[in-house]
Amino acid sequence: MKRNLVIVESPAKARTLTKLLGGGYSLKASLGHIMDLPRSRLGIDIENDFEPKYVVPRKKSKIVRELKQAAKIASAVYLATDPDREGEAIAWHLAMATKRGKIPYRRVVFH
Repeated sequence: MKRNLVIVESPAKARTLTKLLGGGYSLKASLGHIMDLPRSRLGIDIENDFEPKYVVPRKKSKIVRELKQAAKIASAVYLATDPDREGEAIAWHLAMATKRGKIPYRRVVFH
């Protein structure tokens, strides 16, 4: 049976929400930002309206790999990052890094 995947920023939130949501949900923590501009080269494409080129840093590659695996077997992915600009950026990067197939991605906020 496929479960819904909920991705939050911190492991503490994941533990708390696991108690509230129950068995139909799998919770994972991104531990904050998972993508950044590259350090070794220019991080924008100057020929295409200065479009940023994001990469996954080495120290975050294990987390991204685990999130991709969890998203691959999920029936839906819920991005539950903080409701501020930084949280929105993290949610967008999570969606870009883990998007696979036609499973729905949804943005949710917990208070």
